[in-house]
Amino acid sequence: MSDVMGERAHLSIGEVLSLVQADFPDITISKIRFLESQGLLDPERTPSGYRKFYDADIERLQWILAQQRDHFLPLKVIRERLAEWDATGTPPAAAAEAAEAADAGEPAPLLLEPDPPVDDVRHAAASLAAASAIEVTPERPAPQEPAPEAPADTRLPEPVADDAPPSPPDGSSLTAEELAARAGVGVEAVHELEGFSMISSRRVGSETYYDADQLPVVESCRAFLDHGVEVRHLRMYKIAAEREAGVLEQLIMPLLKQRNPEARARAVAMVEELADAGESLHAALLRRTLRQTLP
Repeated sequence: MSDVMGERAHLSIGEVLSLVQADFPDITISKIRFLESQGLLDPERTPSGYRKFYDADIERLQWILAQQRDHFLPLKVIRERLAEWDATGTPPAAAAEAAEAADAGEPAPLLLEPDPPVDDVRHAAASLAAASAIEVTPERPAPQEPAPEAPADTRLPEPVADDAPPSPPDGSSLTAEELAARAGVGVEAVHELEGFSMISSRRVGSETYYDADQLPVVESCRAFLDHGVEVRHLRMYKIAAEREAGVLEQLIMPLLKQRNPEARARAVAMVEELADAGESLHAALLRRTLRQTLP
């Protein structure tokens, strides 16, 4: 870790993002800030307000992300284990998810199949692309929020815009409480959805805001939450959507490269048509798969 830090004893938030992205592709600056807002991280600040991440902070962040990725632990359990870490000075070993989740009052985990290997995903995407006579590049990283503090492939000095106030929210922006009320869920559900990268927020000063396009995601998740499905199990829909988006991007890229309004309009129309078709296809395949189970 010290080799990465070089002469400085700490890293900026953008440099931390670059450091951990290889192992945790879904990580964003927004998520790091969210974990800090939940009290799971507490990086030191410079007099001007910039975050300073030391070895211990980075180790703690990597441990938190590993618990979410490998053990699907909710924030409540992670917070309890971090308290144990702080009390003993030793990172707690990962335990069986079902037993400890039950001890913490969490619903029992569902038995879901793991995501297919990356090579299988690439092969499936390439087969679909070949059937459509398009060229597919190797699997791209999941879309990330802009990180002006430090591009992912470079190491920068202390960034200028780490905590610079972004544009003020417009009339369509919602606080966590407003988003929860509009979607009919609890505020804790909003925070957990963000913790698992199902939705994202932006900070304006000390406040956190959600754009209006986060609302339909939370509303759709509500039905699953009402039936006892945990947020961690909803990530399969996000992963599937990102893979589908990768294929559609390959289809519309030739149109977007033309850089004229007519071509862009055709690209938008194509995405809308195929998004509707994909939604119908997903529902048809799901019902067909469950046909023998349903009465």
